[in-house]
Amino acid sequence: MKRDLIKTATYGAMHLVVAMAVAFALTGDLAIAIGIGLLEPLVQTVFYNLHERAWAGRFFRRVPGGTGGIARALGLGAGIRPRFQPGTTS
Repeated sequence: MKRDLIKTATYGAMHLVVAMAVAFALTGDLAIAIGIGLLEPLVQTVFYNLHERAWAGRFFRRVPGGTGGIARALGLGAGIRPRFQPGTTS
């Protein structure tokens, strides 16, 4: 557990430094780089959480014959089916 916390903290610090360095390289303005460097990881954290939920199946519901959830909401009909289904010859 302690190792995981240290790993998470060092990754977060690295993320901040990289975000600030890239922002500074693009803008040449230290204040803007710091602002972007602090804002980007916060936004990224929110989207990472949404991504994890999607992969956990909260947004993409598997239903017989295809995928529901977002696929259905986007009008993709019955969903996405595999090209080859075991037990068929086509």
